[in-house]
Amino acid sequence: MGRVTVKRPVLRIVDGETRRRPDSLAAEEPLEIRVGGRPLAVTMRTPGHDVELAHGFLLTEGVIGDREDVSTARYCDSVDDHGRNTYNVLDVALAPGVAPPDESVERRFYTTSSCGVCGKASLDAVRTKTRYAPGDDPVTLTPDLLSSLPDALREAQAVFDSTGGLHAAGLFRADGTLVVAREDVGRHNAVDKVLGYALLGGGIPATGSILMVSGRASFELTQKAVMAGVPVLAAVSAPSSLAVEMARESGMTLVGFLRGRSMNVYAGTQRIVTEDAPLVGADGT
Repeated sequence: MGRVTVKRPVLRIVDGETRRRPDSLAAEEPLEIRVGGRPLAVTMRTPGHDVELAHGFLLTEGVIGDREDVSTARYCDSVDDHGRNTYNVLDVALAPGVAPPDESVERRFYTTSSCGVCGKASLDAVRTKTRYAPGDDPVTLTPDLLSSLPDALREAQAVFDSTGGLHAAGLFRADGTLVVAREDVGRHNAVDKVLGYALLGGGIPATGSILMVSGRASFELTQKAVMAGVPVLAAVSAPSSLAVEMARESGMTLVGFLRGRSMNVYAGTQRIVTEDAPLVGADGT
């Protein structure tokens, strides 16, 4: 298995003084996901929790909807120049009766750590239809509980402390209990790992849950949350216009700029409750 961090020499300059020292960096390696022996996608990721990542990716692309839809997931014999297994190719076998991925799911090139939608064979494939309906989830939350989530997620970022170069995602229960947190150089990979963990544990659809992400709420992350039946997505930074549109269409609650005791609620304000009364916005979301 590849390492999560690597050491590289660095020249440190502080107030004009220089010093050479080793520095810890977040590892980034390609992972090729195959289905039935056929290459489906390549993503640049931080090694670790690859089976979760593959399950989460297939879930959020609409290929599978339950852990029973996957028969096996195993590493292929991909070797480096020294004949050692790189653990960078994972082959997933679908259960009998599960349809193979549609060709529109295939990535023409590869998924970088910064963008998961890049390379889609078809823009029409982006708006994947979900098997679950976040809008039907009756969960409610208080602003105080939401305010506690960024710090809780930050405390779970063990690798970030040594590298400062990883995104994080965490799945929380409605009472604020952290179910799972994952780190990765790609924000979409971190989310896939979290949702893959939930899928393997029988927790999909993720009713009554909150998906917290350490960066912005992009369209793709919102789509992934919708595909997993997550009713609330919260981010420390801004959402995109398309993310807000998808959240409103699906009935999801979308919170951005969640920092300290301040936040913006862009969709699904009926789930945010203060003194037992929902906060209904002027737009009715």
